Amino acid sequence: MEADYCSTDGARRLKMRIEEFWRDRGFSLDIKLVDAGFMAAMRSARTDLRSDMVNGLPRRRAQREANDRAANHPMTEVA
Repeated sequence: MEADYCSTDGARRLKMRIEEFWRDRGFSLDIKLVDAGFMAAMRSARTDLRSDMVNGLPRRRAQREANDRAANHPMTEVA
């Protein structure tokens, strides 16, 4: 079933689609898959997505993140 986003495979596909969507727009985000286990109400297991987005929007631009990483790890001169 392609529209099943609660299974592990479906959640993984959804994660990739969300990451690709925001990457194409210049944003970086972190999404993790979380196994929620068996849910009695659903009568099946469930996999959730957890992200660092706020109100459905990424918090940082990809270029800003790369610049911050470079600033925090300055190259040292070798004599």
